[in-house]
Amino acid sequence: MGTDHGVGLAYDGVAELYANLFRGELATQEVELTQIRRLVEAPAVAGRGLPVGDLGCGPGEATELLAGLGVRAFGLDLSAGMLAQARLAHPGRPFLRGSLRALPLADGSLGAVLARYSLIHLPPAELPSVLAELHRVLAPGGLLLTGFFAADPELGDRDLPVPFDHKVSTAHRWPVDTLAGLFRAAGFTETARTRRAPGPGERFPQATLLLTRP
Repeated sequence: MGTDHGVGLAYDGVAELYANLFRGELATQEVELTQIRRLVEAPAVAGRGLPVGDLGCGPGEATELLAGLGVRAFGLDLSAGMLAQARLAHPGRPFLRGSLRALPLADGSLGAVLARYSLIHLPPAELPSVLAELHRVLAPGGLLLTGFFAADPELGDRDLPVPFDHKVSTAHRWPVDTLAGLFRAAGFTETARTRRAPGPGERFPQATLLLTRP
C-alpha cells in the first residue's frame, strides 16, 4: 500500500498540469487507437454488454473514448487529483478510486480491461500478483489491452525491466517478450502486440499487448 500511496500523491501534485499537457494526446496515437478498437469490437466484449474498465484512467480521456465506441466504460485510478480532473472533463461518466493490487470489483465482472501505462509504476516483483488480480475481474473470454514503455536493445537493454526517471514517479520499461511471459504465467493468451519507435517528444519505444482471458 505504501507504493500506491506514494504514486497516488505524486499524481495528485501534478493532476491539473498533466490533464492539460496530455489533453488530446490519445487521439494522435493511431497504432494504439487501432488496438483499442479491436478490444471493444471483439465478439466477447461487444456481444455481452459487460462493463469495460479503464484501469489507471488518469484524467479520463481513454474512458471517454471507450464510451464513445459504444461500451459501458468506467475509470479507476489511485489519484484523487486525477479523478477530480476526469470528473471535471467528463461529467456523468463513472469514475472510482482504487488500486490495481486489490480491485474493488467482483470476480468475472468485466468484459474488457484497458490498462494504458498503468502497470509501469509497479515494482516488477509485484506485477505477477497484479496480473492475477486483473485475471480475476475479467469474465472468461474477456480481453485486456495494455500500453507501456518498451525496453530498447539499442540502449543496451536485455530481458529485464529497466527503471527510469519518469517525471512523476519511478517507472519501468519492459521488454515486450518478458512482459508477455508474465501475462502468460498469469493465465492470459496473447492475441496481438505492437511496438513502435519513439515519436516526437518521446524518449523510448512504445508497445502494446492485447490478451485474452480464456
